[in-house]
Amino acid sequence: MNIVFMGTPDFAAQSLSRLIESGHNVSAVFTQPDKPVGRHRVLTAPPVKELALKNNIKVFQPQTLKDGEAEKIIKEISPEVIVVVAYGKIIPETILSIAPCINVHGSLLPKYRGAAPIQWSVINGEKYGGVTTMFMDKGLDTGDIILKDKTEIKENETSGELYERLAVIGADLLLKTLEMIKEGTAPREKQNDEEASYAPMLNKELAVLDFSKTKKELCSLICGLNPWPVAYTTLFGKRLKVFGALPCQKCGEAGTLVDDKKLIVACADGSVEFTCVQLEGSKAQSGEEFLRGKRLEIGTKFN
Repeated sequence: MNIVFMGTPDFAAQSLSRLIESGHNVSAVFTQPDKPVGRHRVLTAPPVKELALKNNIKVFQPQTLKDGEAEKIIKEISPEVIVVVAYGKIIPETILSIAPCINVHGSLLPKYRGAAPIQWSVINGEKYGGVTTMFMDKGLDTGDIILKDKTEIKENETSGELYERLAVIGADLLLKTLEMIKEGTAPREKQNDEEASYAPMLNKELAVLDFSKTKKELCSLICGLNPWPVAYTTLFGKRLKVFGALPCQKCGEAGTLVDDKKLIVACADGSVEFTCVQLEGSKAQSGEEFLRGKRLEIGTKFN
């Protein structure tokens, strides 16, 4: 099929890779502009751009889709299908009307519409996550569902780990979807708006650990915010990032250390063990290594 692909991060690159491998004709790729990354603000190309250039596919990086230029280019290409995977901007109706627009979304719609469905699935302690393909419309992830693929979220699985698994699942589901569209057998299931929930972009304010919450809530938040923005607490005035945690039964005053062998901190209904941490200005290490190095006393207060 003649395809225009619109996507930006690694999640989208997985789908683009599968399209290329399967022999589909990807005539052009639209992706976000290069952005400065890291401490030294090095201008870096999105993963989708890098993959497209390696495969000699034309790449377009418009600052906006609203000025008519992208619409003009896509009309000239005359694709059979436009595939959108985590592009990062709303697709205007003028583009949606050019050809069927298929979206690969990292949740089991209508649950978790929005920018961060995978992370919020983990933060909210969902038992299952998944991917949905849909026909796009002018709403935010409100289009008719084509296919879904569900997977169990593993115990202590981070959003980064789930993200990688769902990227592969999404790429497989996209190929099945395109085959059904080609054959004219793709189903259309209306979404039930009453069952919808919203998954907004993450921000750093979410990352502060509140030990008045339950151990399940804290562990889910820590897993959901890994790899970004990473949950944290403070110790002796320094920020302590927490990359992983396990629920424990030990009790004590919320926010205090309750074990002298493992980094276990009390919360509302027990405690959580910090399995991997990084103190401001230091390297990441296991909770046990950290505790041996700092020799904290039981009762030490966090936050």
